[in-house]
Amino acid sequence: MPLNQLSEMPTVSSAIHEAVAPVFLLTGIGSILGVLTNRLGRAIDRARRLNEMNPEQRNKFAEEMAIIVKRIFWIRLAISLITLSALSICMSIAFLFIVVEMKLDLPELVSGLFILAMSALILGLLCFLREIALAAKEVVNPR
Repeated sequence: MPLNQLSEMPTVSSAIHEAVAPVFLLTGIGSILGVLTNRLGRAIDRARRLNEMNPEQRNKFAEEMAIIVKRIFWIRLAISLITLSALSICMSIAFLFIVVEMKLDLPELVSGLFILAMSALILGLLCFLREIALAAKEVVNPR
């Protein structure tokens, strides 16, 4: 290994060290996305079952169907925002290494992407909370 590469090792090492926390965050986001996609699948399955009923039966479940439509909207929005968060974290990690490798001074870019990631994650979790409230309303107000 040439001498100049040895002197760059601490810089690369610190970049790897700084990228560890966001990678763990990506793991948590993946788990949240798994929960959201399962909830979306269940809501869609229930909506399909209601749509398969004859019109007379379907009218009895009109309020539930309206809530399911709202739930699907909020889940889809949450999934979109949390996916944007994950993509922003991936981009911030990638730019962290690009900055180190090319010896650029762009801390605003990396921190801006991370701020975008946290903002999207917060908004996505708020959408998730709204969906949970709608799901609870479905149970609290039985047909």
